[in-house]
Amino acid sequence: MFAVSSAFDIVLSAREQVAPGLLRLRFARADGQPLAHQAGQFIQLHLADAQGTLQRRSYSLANRSDQPLPGNQFEFAISLVPGGLAAGLLSTLPIGASVPASGPLGRFCLNPGDSNRRYLLLATGTGVSPYRAMLPALIERMQQGLEVVLLHGARTADELPYAGEFLALAAAQPRFVYLPCVSRQWPVDLPAACQGHVQEQLARLNPDPAHDIAYLCGNPAMIDAGFALLRAAGFGMPRLRREKYLSLSGQAAGA
Repeated sequence: MFAVSSAFDIVLSAREQVAPGLLRLRFARADGQPLAHQAGQFIQLHLADAQGTLQRRSYSLANRSDQPLPGNQFEFAISLVPGGLAAGLLSTLPIGASVPASGPLGRFCLNPGDSNRRYLLLATGTGVSPYRAMLPALIERMQQGLEVVLLHGARTADELPYAGEFLALAAAQPRFVYLPCVSRQWPVDLPAACQGHVQEQLARLNPDPAHDIAYLCGNPAMIDAGFALLRAAGFGMPRLRREKYLSLSGQAAGA
Protein backbone atom coordinates (compact mmCIF):
# COMPACT_ATOMS: atom_id res chain seq x y z
CA MET A 1 0.00 0.00 0.00
CA PHE A 2 1.30 3.44 -0.88
CA ALA A 3 1.78 5.81 2.03
CA VAL A 4 -0.74 8.59 2.46
CA SER A 5 0.75 11.95 1.56
CA SER A 6 0.18 15.27 3.24
CA ALA A 7 -1.91 17.94 1.52
CA PHE A 8 -0.76 19.13 -1.88
CA ASP A 9 -2.22 21.27 -4.66
CA ILE A 10 -3.60 19.78 -7.87
CA VAL A 11 -4.26 21.70 -11.08
CA LEU A 12 -7.25 21.16 -13.37
CA SER A 13 -6.00 20.26 -16.85
CA ALA A 14 -9.15 19.04 -18.64
CA ARG A 15 -12.90 18.77 -18.12
CA GLU A 16 -15.43 16.89 -20.25
CA GLN A 17 -19.18 16.79 -19.70
CA VAL A 18 -20.09 13.34 -20.99
CA ALA A 19 -23.74 13.51 -19.90
CA PRO A 20 -26.02 16.14 -18.32
CA GLY A 21 -25.19 14.82 -14.86
CA LEU A 22 -21.68 13.51 -15.39
CA LEU A 23 -18.20 15.07 -15.67
CA ARG A 24 -14.79 13.55 -16.37
CA LEU A 25 -11.96 15.61 -14.90
CA ARG A 26 -8.20 15.45 -15.28
CA PHE A 27 -5.76 16.97 -12.83
CA ALA A 28 -2.02 16.95 -12.22
CA ARG A 29 -0.06 17.71 -9.10
CA ALA A 30 1.07 21.35 -9.06
CA ASP A 31 4.62 20.23 -8.28
CA GLY A 32 4.70 17.99 -11.38
CA GLN A 33 5.26 14.81 -9.37
CA PRO A 34 3.30 11.65 -10.20
CA LEU A 35 0.45 10.66 -7.90
CA ALA A 36 1.61 7.22 -6.82
CA HIS A 37 -1.39 5.06 -5.93
CA GLN A 38 -2.89 1.61 -6.16
CA ALA A 39 -5.81 0.90 -8.46
CA GLY A 40 -8.96 1.24 -6.37
CA GLN A 41 -7.76 4.08 -4.15
CA PHE A 42 -9.21 7.59 -3.99
CA ILE A 43 -8.08 11.12 -3.29
CA GLN A 44 -9.75 13.82 -1.24
CA LEU A 45 -10.35 17.35 -2.45
CA HIS A 46 -10.41 20.08 0.20
CA LEU A 47 -13.15 22.53 -0.73
CA ALA A 48 -14.51 25.57 1.08
CA ASP A 49 -18.28 26.01 1.28
CA ALA A 50 -20.17 29.32 1.16
CA GLN A 51 -19.41 29.95 4.84
CA GLY A 52 -15.70 29.29 4.31
CA THR A 53 -15.81 25.96 6.16
CA LEU A 54 -13.47 23.33 4.79
CA GLN A 55 -15.23 20.29 3.36
CA ARG A 56 -13.64 17.13 1.97
CA ARG A 57 -14.92 15.23 -1.04
CA SER A 58 -13.47 11.88 -2.10
CA TYR A 59 -13.16 10.50 -5.64
CA SER A 60 -11.85 7.17 -6.87
CA LEU A 61 -9.03 7.46 -9.37
CA ALA A 62 -10.01 6.03 -12.75
CA ASN A 63 -6.82 6.16 -14.79
CA ARG A 64 -5.24 2.94 -16.05
CA SER A 65 -1.55 2.15 -15.54
CA ASP A 66 -1.36 0.69 -19.07
CA GLN A 67 -2.64 3.96 -20.57
CA PRO A 68 -0.59 6.64 -18.76
CA LEU A 69 -1.76 10.20 -19.24
CA PRO A 70 0.78 12.86 -20.29
CA GLY A 71 2.26 15.12 -17.67
CA ASN A 72 1.48 12.75 -14.79
CA GLN A 73 -2.21 13.56 -15.04
CA PHE A 74 -4.84 11.51 -13.27
CA GLU A 75 -8.56 11.25 -13.86
CA PHE A 76 -11.82 10.79 -12.02
CA ALA A 77 -15.50 11.11 -12.84
CA ILE A 78 -18.10 12.96 -10.76
CA SER A 79 -21.87 13.00 -10.69
CA LEU A 80 -23.36 16.49 -10.78
CA VAL A 81 -25.61 16.40 -7.72
CA PRO A 82 -27.94 19.44 -7.91
CA GLY A 83 -26.86 21.96 -5.30
CA GLY A 84 -23.81 19.91 -4.39
CA LEU A 85 -20.71 21.76 -3.22
CA ALA A 86 -18.25 19.80 -5.37
CA ALA A 87 -20.52 19.77 -8.41
CA GLY A 88 -20.85 23.53 -8.34
CA LEU A 89 -17.16 24.21 -7.87
CA LEU A 90 -15.71 21.60 -10.22
CA SER A 91 -18.13 22.31 -13.07
CA THR A 92 -17.02 25.96 -13.17
CA LEU A 93 -13.39 25.77 -12.00
CA PRO A 94 -11.18 27.39 -14.66
CA ILE A 95 -8.68 25.21 -16.47
CA GLY A 96 -5.32 25.83 -14.79
CA ALA A 97 -6.84 26.59 -11.38
CA SER A 98 -5.64 24.65 -8.36
CA VAL A 99 -7.39 22.81 -5.54
CA PRO A 100 -5.88 21.44 -2.30
CA ALA A 101 -5.98 17.65 -2.09
CA SER A 102 -4.63 14.71 -0.11
CA GLY A 103 -4.20 11.00 -0.62
CA PRO A 104 -4.13 8.39 -1.91
CA LEU A 105 -6.50 6.71 0.52
CA GLY A 106 -8.51 3.52 0.76
CA ARG A 107 -8.14 -0.25 0.72
CA PHE A 108 -10.64 -1.05 -2.05
CA CYS A 109 -7.94 -2.78 -4.11
CA LEU A 110 -7.30 -6.17 -5.64
CA ASN A 111 -5.61 -8.59 -3.28
CA PRO A 112 -2.60 -10.32 -4.88
CA GLY A 113 -3.28 -13.32 -2.65
CA ASP A 114 -6.83 -13.95 -3.89
CA SER A 115 -7.51 -17.58 -4.83
CA ASN A 116 -10.89 -17.17 -6.51
CA ARG A 117 -12.10 -18.29 -9.91
CA ARG A 118 -14.28 -15.25 -10.60
CA TYR A 119 -14.71 -11.63 -9.57
CA LEU A 120 -18.20 -10.19 -9.37
CA LEU A 121 -17.86 -6.41 -9.66
CA LEU A 122 -20.97 -4.39 -8.82
CA ALA A 123 -21.15 -0.64 -9.40
CA THR A 124 -23.50 2.24 -9.90
CA GLY A 125 -22.59 5.38 -11.83
CA THR A 126 -19.12 6.72 -11.10
CA GLY A 127 -18.61 3.85 -8.66
CA VAL A 128 -17.23 1.98 -11.65
CA SER A 129 -14.09 4.16 -11.62
CA PRO A 130 -11.95 1.87 -9.42
CA TYR A 131 -12.78 -1.09 -11.67
CA ARG A 132 -11.55 0.84 -14.69
CA ALA A 133 -8.30 1.48 -12.85
CA MET A 134 -8.08 -2.23 -12.04
CA LEU A 135 -8.42 -3.32 -15.69
CA PRO A 136 -4.69 -3.93 -16.35
CA ALA A 137 -4.43 -6.29 -13.37
CA LEU A 138 -7.78 -7.90 -14.18
CA ILE A 139 -6.74 -8.50 -17.79
CA GLU A 140 -3.56 -10.17 -16.60
CA ARG A 141 -5.55 -12.45 -14.31
CA MET A 142 -8.07 -13.23 -17.04
CA GLN A 143 -5.20 -14.33 -19.26
CA GLN A 144 -4.43 -16.85 -16.51
CA GLY A 145 -7.99 -18.21 -16.54
CA LEU A 146 -9.87 -15.97 -14.08
CA GLU A 147 -13.38 -14.76 -15.02
CA VAL A 148 -14.72 -11.27 -14.35
CA VAL A 149 -18.33 -10.06 -14.45
CA LEU A 150 -19.05 -6.33 -14.17
CA LEU A 151 -22.62 -5.26 -13.34
CA HIS A 152 -22.86 -1.49 -13.87
CA GLY A 153 -26.03 0.42 -13.10
CA ALA A 154 -27.28 3.93 -13.87
CA ARG A 155 -30.55 5.70 -14.56
CA THR A 156 -29.79 6.18 -18.27
CA ALA A 157 -27.26 4.76 -20.71
CA ASP A 158 -25.29 8.01 -21.01
CA GLU A 159 -24.71 7.97 -17.23
CA LEU A 160 -22.57 4.80 -17.52
CA PRO A 161 -19.01 6.20 -17.51
CA TYR A 162 -16.40 4.21 -19.44
CA ALA A 163 -19.06 1.89 -20.89
CA GLY A 164 -17.35 1.99 -24.30
CA GLU A 165 -14.12 0.61 -22.84
CA PHE A 166 -15.90 -2.16 -20.97
CA LEU A 167 -17.92 -3.14 -24.04
CA ALA A 168 -14.76 -3.27 -26.16
CA LEU A 169 -13.04 -5.49 -23.59
CA ALA A 170 -16.08 -7.80 -23.41
CA ALA A 171 -15.98 -8.19 -27.20
CA ALA A 172 -12.27 -9.03 -27.16
CA GLN A 173 -11.96 -11.08 -23.97
CA PRO A 174 -14.35 -14.04 -23.52
CA ARG A 175 -13.62 -14.21 -19.79
CA PHE A 176 -14.96 -10.67 -19.25
CA VAL A 177 -18.70 -9.99 -19.13
CA TYR A 178 -20.09 -6.45 -18.98
CA LEU A 179 -23.75 -6.10 -18.00
CA PRO A 180 -25.00 -2.49 -18.10
CA CYS A 181 -28.17 -2.07 -16.03
CA VAL A 182 -30.44 0.89 -16.77
CA SER A 183 -33.32 1.74 -14.44
CA ARG A 184 -35.11 4.72 -16.06
CA GLN A 185 -34.53 4.33 -19.80
CA TRP A 186 -35.68 1.42 -21.91
CA PRO A 187 -34.92 0.10 -24.43
CA VAL A 188 -31.23 1.01 -24.82
CA ASP A 189 -28.82 0.24 -27.64
CA LEU A 190 -26.22 -1.58 -25.53
CA PRO A 191 -25.17 -5.23 -25.86
CA ALA A 192 -26.32 -7.44 -22.96
CA ALA A 193 -28.16 -4.53 -21.33
CA CYS A 194 -30.46 -5.23 -18.37
CA GLN A 195 -33.52 -3.28 -17.31
CA GLY A 196 -33.68 -2.41 -13.64
CA HIS A 197 -31.16 -2.28 -10.83
CA VAL A 198 -27.81 -3.99 -10.35
CA GLN A 199 -28.80 -6.08 -7.35
CA GLU A 200 -31.77 -7.50 -9.26
CA GLN A 201 -29.36 -9.19 -11.69
CA LEU A 202 -27.27 -11.02 -9.09
CA ALA A 203 -29.31 -14.23 -9.07
CA ARG A 204 -28.76 -14.84 -12.79
CA LEU A 205 -25.00 -14.98 -12.13
CA ASN A 206 -25.35 -17.86 -9.62
CA PRO A 207 -23.01 -16.32 -7.03
CA ASP A 208 -20.72 -18.99 -5.61
CA PRO A 209 -19.24 -18.24 -2.17
CA ALA A 210 -16.63 -20.98 -2.64
CA HIS A 211 -15.16 -19.58 -5.85
CA ASP A 212 -16.29 -15.93 -6.22
CA ILE A 213 -15.09 -12.69 -4.66
CA ALA A 214 -17.47 -9.73 -4.88
CA TYR A 215 -16.70 -6.01 -4.94
CA LEU A 216 -19.46 -3.43 -4.46
CA CYS A 217 -18.99 0.29 -5.12
CA GLY A 218 -21.36 3.21 -5.58
CA ASN A 219 -24.81 4.02 -4.27
CA PRO A 220 -25.32 2.90 -0.63
CA ALA A 221 -28.76 1.42 -1.39
CA MET A 222 -27.30 -0.86 -4.06
CA ILE A 223 -24.39 -1.85 -1.84
CA ASP A 224 -26.61 -2.66 1.13
CA ALA A 225 -29.04 -4.69 -0.99
CA GLY A 226 -26.28 -6.50 -2.88
CA PHE A 227 -24.34 -7.16 0.30
CA ALA A 228 -27.42 -8.67 1.98
CA LEU A 229 -28.11 -10.91 -1.01
CA LEU A 230 -24.53 -12.15 -1.12
CA ARG A 231 -24.44 -12.78 2.62
CA ALA A 232 -27.67 -14.77 2.28
CA ALA A 233 -25.99 -16.76 -0.51
CA GLY A 234 -23.26 -17.79 1.92
CA PHE A 235 -20.51 -15.24 1.25
CA GLY A 236 -18.20 -14.66 4.21
CA MET A 237 -16.72 -11.25 4.93
CA PRO A 238 -13.28 -12.03 3.39
CA ARG A 239 -15.03 -12.45 0.02
CA LEU A 240 -17.02 -9.19 0.19
CA ARG A 241 -15.43 -5.78 -0.35
CA ARG A 242 -17.35 -2.50 -0.24
CA GLU A 243 -16.91 1.19 -1.00
CA LYS A 244 -19.92 3.45 -0.45
CA TYR A 245 -20.56 6.83 -2.09
CA LEU A 246 -22.78 9.06 0.01
CA SER A 247 -24.97 10.75 -2.58
CA LEU A 248 -25.33 14.13 -0.90
CA SER A 249 -21.68 14.68 -0.12
CA GLY A 250 -19.94 12.67 -2.80
CA GLN A 251 -17.68 11.13 -0.19
CA ALA A 252 -16.43 7.56 -0.37
CA ALA A 253 -16.61 5.49 2.77
CA GLY A 254 -14.75 2.20 2.65
CA ALA A 255 -15.74 -0.83 4.68
